Amino acid sequence: MTVNNTIAHQRLILSGDRERFKDLLMRRLIECGWRDQVRMLCREVVKENEGNNITFDMLVTRVTPRARALVPDTVKKELLQKIKSHLLTQKDQ
Repeated sequence: MTVNNTIAHQRLILSGDRERFKDLLMRRLIECGWRDQVRMLCREVVKENEGNNITFDMLVTRVTPRARALVPDTVKKELLQKIKSHLLTQKDQ
């Protein structure tokens, strides 16, 4: 993280807007079916490892890269644009 990114992140946390953006992201991911896709990925990984005990950490390690790749570009772009706009308006104040 660069210094500017760190400062922007701290501003979002301090203003409480980080939570608002997280809520927006979660709503969009649910709306597009991403959460259901990730749930199915988790089930697949568990099923593939039926004979072995799979820990939560193992599941997260295996599913995370695939889950990130499934996030639609439209969701990423919308959130990035909203954060940029928010930070620019905060900078001017």
